Amino acid sequence: MAPTAHADDFALSRVTPSAQKPWFGIAVQRFGQVSALSQFLLGATLGYSMTFANAALALVLGSIILEVIMCVVGIIGQKEGLNTALLARWTGFGEIGASLVGLAIGISLIGWFGIQSAISAESLDVLMPGVMPAWGWSLIFGLAVTAIVAFGFKGMQMLANITVPLFLILVGWSVISELSNHSLISLVTSPAPGPTMSVWTGTGIVAGGLIVGAIITADMTRFNRSRADVIKQTVVGVSLGEFVIGLAGVLLAHAAASGNIVAIVTSSIGFVGLIIVITGTLKINDWNLYSSSLGLINFISTTFNKNLNRVTITVVLGVVGSILAAAGILSQFTGFLIILGVAFPPIAGIMVAEYFVVKKWRGDLDATREAGTLPTSAPRIVPATIIIWVLSAGIGYFVTWGIPPILALLTSMVLYIIAGKLGWVRGVGSILTIQAQQPVPELTR
Repeated sequence: MAPTAHADDFALSRVTPSAQKPWFGIAVQRFGQVSALSQFLLGATLGYSMTFANAALALVLGSIILEVIMCVVGIIGQKEGLNTALLARWTGFGEIGASLVGLAIGISLIGWFGIQSAISAESLDVLMPGVMPAWGWSLIFGLAVTAIVAFGFKGMQMLANITVPLFLILVGWSVISELSNHSLISLVTSPAPGPTMSVWTGTGIVAGGLIVGAIITADMTRFNRSRADVIKQTVVGVSLGEFVIGLAGVLLAHAAASGNIVAIVTSSIGFVGLIIVITGTLKINDWNLYSSSLGLINFISTTFNKNLNRVTITVVLGVVGSILAAAGILSQFTGFLIILGVAFPPIAGIMVAEYFVVKKWRGDLDATREAGTLPTSAPRIVPATIIIWVLSAGIGYFVTWGIPPILALLTSMVLYIIAGKLGWVRGVGSILTIQAQQPVPELTR
């Protein structure tokens, strides 16, 4: 029997009003998504190569970029009740373009899943040498998170309620323990302990560190009840996560004159560092795997005309991500962030430009929103969109001035609006939408 939309977390349909949730609980998940162990690593990366003031400026600029993208894309997702990969079909990408967005999201988030698992495995190997090889710890973490995500949004909410406050308490302990041996003034005013990095590069790394999370904001905000809830949870969750965890990582890097945050945390507080690693991994990797599964489901649905169960896809992706961790994906961390920082902003730029300015398919969404259905059809492919996406990402990557994520984002918006005004934004072919003809039944929470 095919799973209901509610049981499958609305992977291929609109979220019903009865399934929407209070903003604070989702804000806890957003904060958990931002305040991860990888954010410590990002802060330490900045701190090792920048002064405290420059690192703080990079965090401010990167956070502004992320919050603007999250709020605008999040409001679209909240209004339409659709996840990112599904929403993309009617916001400029068409069926094939949306499937490519879903595939890109799935691949990148599985990369993040592997990086998070590898950080945890490395920490455990340091704390308990010889008990198990690092690749073994990677597999254990990956499978544990996979089991949690299989329960869907409800299980992830329960996990966040436990791990987020515990993570913050333990992080506070580790920071105080390490920094108590140093003068705060000297740390704030000291030069970068490692090779220098520019503010613009740092900003790009900050934005790249959460840019995929910004693009997939609709996966989370589709469960919100209002636009105001989207803005509140974004500002609270992202601001606290970026600055509390990021700046702590900067200070720790200056204190230890190292960018290896795992070694810093585990060496300063011993076994408590092990708990930090576990909670820090669990509370972010669930969202990596969850959104990756949604993206891949949409890709397979479009490409092969086959609807797969989210739990099945989750298990497969969890195993793949664990293998990536065991294979050493952590060593590619900085390059990974730079690529994400230019490849994904154009997706948001195109979606926003289509939904609010060009509005080629906005009427289709408006006409079906109240009934809780999907538009009856979607364009098969929009060639102009694919060209703009690739061109904007290339400009962000190869042009050496400015902030790469902003440059890629603005380029995509400008090019799409121009293409729309010139009549170049056209769908080639059309395909009927599964579930379009019948409303999603109202379900109680």
